[in-house]
Amino acid sequence: MTTFLDVATHFGFVMVFATVFFAFMRLVLGPSLPDRVVALDMMTVAIVAFCGLAAIRSRDAAFLDVALALALVGFLATVALARFAERHRLRSEEQEETR
Repeated sequence: MTTFLDVATHFGFVMVFATVFFAFMRLVLGPSLPDRVVALDMMTVAIVAFCGLAAIRSRDAAFLDVALALALVGFLATVALARFAERHRLRSEEQEETR
């Protein structure tokens, strides 16, 4: 017998997979570096949601530890990529000014 929790987690997994797919498409297609950074951050958030759903489905709290660690690493990666993008933009502006 299927419970509401089973249906809800199954629906959640489908939505997470769709989110990862569309974010991956944005990551590949771009068109700019900020678009790719946001897409990568969205994929990280979706994978954290996947870990949360897996914890609910399996009734195992170990997935929550993985989700927390991934969220922290994803945050640091987003900050680093945003800083890289800002430096890249500033260098491009400086090069245009010297011309």
